[in-house]
Amino acid sequence: MSQTAAQEFTEIGGRFGALCDAAPAGAWDQPAPVEGWAARDVVRHLVEWFPSFLAAGASVELPPGPSVDEDPAGAWRHLQDQVQALLDDPATADRVLSNPHIGDVPLPRAVSQFFTADVFMHTWDLARATGQDATLDADRCAAMLAGMEPMEEVIRASGQYGPRVEVPADADAQTRMLGFIGRDPFWDSSEV
Repeated sequence: MSQTAAQEFTEIGGRFGALCDAAPAGAWDQPAPVEGWAARDVVRHLVEWFPSFLAAGASVELPPGPSVDEDPAGAWRHLQDQVQALLDDPATADRVLSNPHIGDVPLPRAVSQFFTADVFMHTWDLARATGQDATLDADRCAAMLAGMEPMEEVIRASGQYGPRVEVPADADAQTRMLGFIGRDPFWDSSEV
């Protein structure tokens, strides 16, 4: 049985939140695998882009939470709680998100496709930056990679992903997905 958008976000958003909560005190300023970012910038990215995406496309206004600079874990938990409440609300099933690039999409599917997927990929970034377990679900990695590969030109042209990082042909699904989205799967903060 496939997951609903709410169930999927509970799992993926919860894992990201657990990483935020368990981040060592000094880890928020450690480098992240995204060039020029520190660990707190991974949270900042998610907390900043998604509320405006919802507001512009679905007239959903999420009130701002704690500052990422002062409380990155609190900033994430605030957004996580609001997104979860939105997805758990039965009325959300009937809402539509309109966007000039993707057209009209049911709101739960838009959250899943754009935000939850982004949280999943950035989970690796946050885990690596904060020295935590960066293992991602292999089946989800394989499915995401299979969905992105046919659209590689569009994805690269969007500027949202870096150049593909070559990985061994026999690499596991997580390594292949990370390489596809422009991450060095072997990145280590101690080498920065």
